[in-house]
Amino acid sequence: MNYIETFKVTTPSDLEIVLTRMFDAPKKMVWRTLAEPALIRRWLLGPPGWEMTLCDNDFQEGGRFRWEWIGPDQAQLALFGEYQEITPFDRIVRTESFEIGCEPQAGQQLAAISFEESDGKTTLKMTLTYPSKEARDATIASGMDKGVSAGYARLDEVLAEIATEQIA
Repeated sequence: MNYIETFKVTTPSDLEIVLTRMFDAPKKMVWRTLAEPALIRRWLLGPPGWEMTLCDNDFQEGGRFRWEWIGPDQAQLALFGEYQEITPFDRIVRTESFEIGCEPQAGQQLAAISFEESDGKTTLKMTLTYPSKEARDATIASGMDKGVSAGYARLDEVLAEIATEQIA
């Protein structure tokens, strides 16, 4: 099965984007890749040609995170926020804000991430809730789906590497 084809983007309301993706790995492994900075650095590289330069991740309720990237022509991007809820292996809720260069972007969004496992495969569902329809539409127009899809393809590779590391 080609898992890249299982990536879906929907807009169930004027304020939401829902990203859904299946991974050929148990949810505990997928969970680790969103929790551990060393693993985040291996797959969350940003758009092609970008490099992650900072990965601070205090993965606990009330903990803050900040991830930064540098791209072609020294362009800069940052994503940061605070973890609101962490239910191990089932749910992560966090605030998210973006900066491009040093300029804040369209307010703060809420990301709710859930994990469902069936037959050793995990479906990750991320619901992004925006402060306005304009902010949601600007995110869609930015091509974020291509960047997320590319990141999830790299995540597939990291999950395969982790499985091999655990066997060795």
